[in-house]
Amino acid sequence: MNRKEFVKNTGLAMASLSLLPTGNLFGAAADPKVKVAIIGVGLRGQNHLDLLLRRNDVDLVAICDIDERMLKTAREMITKSGKKMPQVYTGDVNAWKKLLEKEKPEAIVIATPWEWHKPMIIGALEAGVKYVGTEVILGITLQDHWDVVKAAERYSAHVMMLENVCYRRDVMAVLNMVRQGLFGELMHLQGGYQHDLRDVKFNDGVNPYGHGVEFGEKGFSEARWRTEHSVHRNGDLYPTHGIGPIAHYININRGNRFTTLSAFSTKARGLHDYVVKKGGADHPNAKVNFKLGDIVTTQIGCANGETILLQHDTNLPRPYSLGFRVQGTEGIWMDLNRGVYIEGKSTKPHQWDDQKIWFDKYDHPLWARWSKEAQGSGHGGMDFYVIHSFIESAKRKLPTQMDVYDAAAWSAITPLSEQSIELGFETVEFPDFTGGQWMYRKPVFALNDDY
Repeated sequence: MNRKEFVKNTGLAMASLSLLPTGNLFGAAADPKVKVAIIGVGLRGQNHLDLLLRRNDVDLVAICDIDERMLKTAREMITKSGKKMPQVYTGDVNAWKKLLEKEKPEAIVIATPWEWHKPMIIGALEAGVKYVGTEVILGITLQDHWDVVKAAERYSAHVMMLENVCYRRDVMAVLNMVRQGLFGELMHLQGGYQHDLRDVKFNDGVNPYGHGVEFGEKGFSEARWRTEHSVHRNGDLYPTHGIGPIAHYININRGNRFTTLSAFSTKARGLHDYVVKKGGADHPNAKVNFKLGDIVTTQIGCANGETILLQHDTNLPRPYSLGFRVQGTEGIWMDLNRGVYIEGKSTKPHQWDDQKIWFDKYDHPLWARWSKEAQGSGHGGMDFYVIHSFIESAKRKLPTQMDVYDAAAWSAITPLSEQSIELGFETVEFPDFTGGQWMYRKPVFALNDDY
């Protein structure tokens, strides 16, 4: 199947979603079960494991990890759930290949370090898996992104990035408001990943967060692999939390697309200072030259004339924020001040309304219907929705609502920002992964209360 046919067929299938009945299909006795495998049952993978074990429409056939500590926890979770113990693959870094050779999962969840995503996605597609859900970041290089897109097209398979912030309750309420025209025509949008990760990038090799300044081989969990990217790379290393919701607001890949990108960064001081403060100036890691600028700012232009500003801010002390701003001809939302202003409809001219007033009124139907089921799941319920969407797509044999073109466009911001910074903050062209089909594809994400 060629690119045009793949995109066309995907769009036609997704267009039918709005016509589907909204009856509760979750865990019903008549539901088919989806055979699912998980590669990577670390802390993030365990979140997915928990949600999959809760579902009666999932048959967990295999798990894979090379860390016995994480496998032990995963086994305990499965035993506690009362579900059958799946096949366990471990032993070396190629254990995931053995899983794909011996098992025949219909869907697979990948929750491994970033550098493993591309080979595991393509390996799964080559093994006949039709639904691949991957944690955020599709690949390292720009070519990685093209390789995944081409593989999905070649095998007529579905690759969904498990970007959970698209399902945050306030984010979805704003999506509802955008679609009902409350903000008018959208002009400018902001978002980012503004999250102090120093306690994630460094630990004592025992605890997952903080308690030391080790990373790499001496680190544990994310400190074992994630921090190396801050040593060797300078760009927006984690853009998808910010760009995912924005992309849905302005219909990226579905009537609109990213066209240009420019990025610039500050100097790097935060990680070095943290090591010195916590481990002392004589600690070996105090001599590491971290390349990642403490704050990376990325600007993106769009085909329909909107501008986007993203900020990556993970190395300095600060409270958590994604820094969303949605601004149009009729009003604005900013999450930092929890405010909404709609001209002619807000309580007072030139004064913010508490966003709760608007979000209670425009709560997205997905949250209105599924909030009870989402209780107790990770990230304030967001994790439920992303897994729910993935499994329902596989169960119904329909394209995922966030597809491989979305995954590529959102994740490609990282290598493109690196390129722009390396070129002295030059503007670079943003590739069109859809091959021109963005002009004809229609919005499909969260059109109703189904999934």
